[in-house]
Amino acid sequence: MSHPITASELGTLWITYQQSTMTLRMLEYFMAKSEDETARSIMNRFHGQEKQSVETVKTLFRNEGAALPVGFVPEDVNPAAPRLYDHGFDILFLRLYTEIGMGIHTLNIGMAYREDIVNFYKDLTAANQECYNACTQYLLGRGFLSRSPYVTMPRSAEFVERTTYLGGITPFSPKRTLNTVELAHLYHAMESNTVGMQMILGFAQCARSDEVRKYMREGAELAKNFIGQLGDLLIQSNVQAPSVPGGTVTRSTAAPFSDKLMMYCVSLLCTFSIGGNSLGTAFSLRNDLPAKITVFLKDIFEYAHKGAKLMIRHGWMEEPPQVEERNELIGV
Repeated sequence: MSHPITASELGTLWITYQQSTMTLRMLEYFMAKSEDETARSIMNRFHGQEKQSVETVKTLFRNEGAALPVGFVPEDVNPAAPRLYDHGFDILFLRLYTEIGMGIHTLNIGMAYREDIVNFYKDLTAANQECYNACTQYLLGRGFLSRSPYVTMPRSAEFVERTTYLGGITPFSPKRTLNTVELAHLYHAMESNTVGMQMILGFAQCARSDEVRKYMREGAELAKNFIGQLGDLLIQSNVQAPSVPGGTVTRSTAAPFSDKLMMYCVSLLCTFSIGGNSLGTAFSLRNDLPAKITVFLKDIFEYAHKGAKLMIRHGWMEEPPQVEERNELIGV
């Protein structure tokens, strides 16, 4: 007989249900609008895998006697709405989402104890990895994605000889060019934020609530500023900033998604940005890079916190399962 699921497993399964039901709704819209057979095939395959993961979570909750989350339902999407994004954005979105999924499900494995739940997250991780690669190859083949720049291959192993290698904390201190590890994280941050900015611009254009429209416009400006400053860092090292040729926003103002779903999607992107950029600072050896990125992280956190309060005011934030309030139960 298997053990009951732990609090950690309950929490990760709850989050998985939220994210998977959100993705199902978004893919339902993107598949309805897609005119590319290969893109539809990629989305349809992942939609089936996400649908199965939702059913698995439902079964686990049912077997444990736990209330099923609401998540996102068919009423949160309008597949008949006009195209909000041009060709390529659907797969750009799916590539970004599966990248988030690869990280989250790997973390979830480390918080799981029951073998069936460990295997569930292993399968999810593999599905996200497979889809991510399919998206990448599709986008490269269609010219919708720019590769990271090439550099001259090193001819020998080198060791840092001077502490000035770490310099750059003040405006006047000398700054060496970026190393390839730093470049990788900066380039990735720009690539992700460029897709995120396009998504938020579309949301700002079609949100029903004026308050949500204003919040989305603020997020787009935050992303623009982040992209601009990261681009300057790359240009200073004579590196071309990435561009995303596909997926621009159309002129449609009809909302394909509910404001609740769009707010949750932005919240997920903020979480991913905070986690990814925090990891990037840990691998940066040039002192000015963590200092600059930390300022961005503070702005993103404050923006996400503002969004959380907006969601609470509108009754859109579903509450995760809670630990028992023992003080209340014993009357303290």
